[in-house]
Amino acid sequence: MQYDSIDDFLTSGKSALAKGPVALIFAEDDVEIASTIQHHLNLGFKSLIAFMPQDFALNPELSDRIHRVALACAPRTVVFDTVNRLIQAAPGLWMYYCYNAEYLFFPFCETRTVGELLAFHTEERRDAMLSHVVDLYAGDLTDFPNGVAPDHAMLDSTGYYAHTRHDVDDQPVDRQLDMSGGLRWRFEDHIPYERRRIDRIALFKSRKDLKLQPDHTFDEPEYNTYSCPWHHNMTAAICSFRAAKALKSNAGSTFDIPTFRWRNSVPFQWSSSQLLDLGLIEPGQWF
Repeated sequence: MQYDSIDDFLTSGKSALAKGPVALIFAEDDVEIASTIQHHLNLGFKSLIAFMPQDFALNPELSDRIHRVALACAPRTVVFDTVNRLIQAAPGLWMYYCYNAEYLFFPFCETRTVGELLAFHTEERRDAMLSHVVDLYAGDLTDFPNGVAPDHAMLDSTGYYAHTRHDVDDQPVDRQLDMSGGLRWRFEDHIPYERRRIDRIALFKSRKDLKLQPDHTFDEPEYNTYSCPWHHNMTAAICSFRAAKALKSNAGSTFDIPTFRWRNSVPFQWSSSQLLDLGLIEPGQWF
């Protein structure tokens, strides 16, 4: 199904919001849209809603399996405003959001669906799940000058850091961390300070008056926690070419970066087991 606008979708396409989990994919450009959609369809989302300009091409076979909404995802606040409109339109629904050239991984995702993941998470009385945005990048920028190469993807095997989050009074916030690492850490001179964090609450249960904020946190503090008070919970990862694309498309950084590779670069295996071994996702109590 195709819709001319978010208003059109909320008027005539709300059946897509009848049952979750629902995936929301925002296409900022035309890079790897099809692979992003296909990856998330394979995870078992009940509905997938793709937001992109009308002139972006998409395979008809994929178009028939999704809800496509015409939207220009710029400025960046458009994405947050759109997610918040959907939250209010469908309270009580598990939702997930990401951008094109981003791919969700969670523990055992090769054999378990995202619905099974969230059913267990709900049993643990959790309404949100912490995700780490793990930067992917092409190993050879001569062959792949935009930094995107799914078949030759690399990631950093080390260099991830957690910092205690503080409130406006500079007091530690309970069970909240600011995460850093990947390309945003190694090339921080080219990344605005407020966009260097790699934590994102990408999986969450919508509810009335809940609001996603422009820093990828929610206005409900408990949604931003990495675990409940009594034990560790599962975490997920969004393996993302987004930072690589930005660094190589920006004239202020592209000529300063001849390669993304360094001594701790390793090939990405496109598997949850690799991310578990690197400590980038956690299984919690789920076995």
